[in-house]
Amino acid sequence: MASFQQQPAERLVKPSAIAPALLDWYDRHARTLPWRVASSDLAKGIRPDPYRVWLSEIMLQQTTVAAVKGYFEKFVTTWPTVGDLAAATDDSVMAAWAGLGYYSRARNLLAAARQVNEAGGFPADAAGLKALPGVGDYTSAAIAAIAFDEPVAVVDGNVERVASRLAAIEVPVKTAKKQIQTVVSCITPAVRPGDFAQAMMDLGATICTPKRPACALCPINAYCVAFKEGPDPTTLPVKLPRKARPARLAGAYVAERSSDGAIMLVRRPASGLLGGMAGPYLTDFSSRHDGATGEDAAPFAGDWIDCGTAEHGFTHFQLTLEVMSARIDGEPALPDGAFWCPRDELIHAALPTVMKKAIAAAIPNAFHA
Repeated sequence: MASFQQQPAERLVKPSAIAPALLDWYDRHARTLPWRVASSDLAKGIRPDPYRVWLSEIMLQQTTVAAVKGYFEKFVTTWPTVGDLAAATDDSVMAAWAGLGYYSRARNLLAAARQVNEAGGFPADAAGLKALPGVGDYTSAAIAAIAFDEPVAVVDGNVERVASRLAAIEVPVKTAKKQIQTVVSCITPAVRPGDFAQAMMDLGATICTPKRPACALCPINAYCVAFKEGPDPTTLPVKLPRKARPARLAGAYVAERSSDGAIMLVRRPASGLLGGMAGPYLTDFSSRHDGATGEDAAPFAGDWIDCGTAEHGFTHFQLTLEVMSARIDGEPALPDGAFWCPRDELIHAALPTVMKKAIAAAIPNAFHA
């Protein structure tokens, strides 16, 4: 058994053999994804478009491939180039992003597109890419490797799992970040680093899965310390018990104008949770505190009716909205950022999922065409 006095990279079995074996597997089994260039096309000199690589990586932050595919196709159809996206209005981009979550990504996406367009193109290395809004260590490395062939270590959740098992890293993953980075750096090749990065991601997504990994089918099992010597690969990476997500409560108020059925929407401040997005009036809440509820917390006086609740899970807390509705006669003084949205335009409005849930609780057919 490997000595655990060794550093993780030193435990690797034939590290120089890992990349060739993995790339050979990738050439035969790579997932087909709309932002990827196939290995056969790369061999013909067709290079990945940095715009498509960057866009996909931003969308994939904390979001699954399955959820991203449709949004990606919509974006590249509407805005085929970074210049097209840079020229788009904020509202149109937020509308196209609605439902994908983590809305600060959309604001950063647009800011970065304008910065790249003004500069005449994307930076060609990880250091330059990291200076763009919304681009951190992982994203900058992924774009640099895939789009520009920079041989940098690319470490996402899938890669963390693969590397932890390859080197049998038995410390909690949160404290093993540097060790994992070193392992991935050690096995990243100078040739085809982008394909290698994507191969590691695909291996983690399809073979080296969190539960029931298909170790017998793994193309690099001969070099995996956990597979050959232990511990059981399913015990890696080591994760600390999750803290229970706090439950939060707030009020949602859906106002409908009697004269034409328009719905009052309120544009939230640009920063903070759901920043820049519109929806019914919500009382102030966060992951740390509840918002007010009941008729007394309504944005203006009216015959407010209790419509039940709407539930929504955020990353760090679970939110219950107590929903109230009212039909409004006349023109009350609206809260800051509020406007009336014609009923037939509601289905096309840039509304986050939580906002749609609140409106649907008050008006069940609100989003029916």
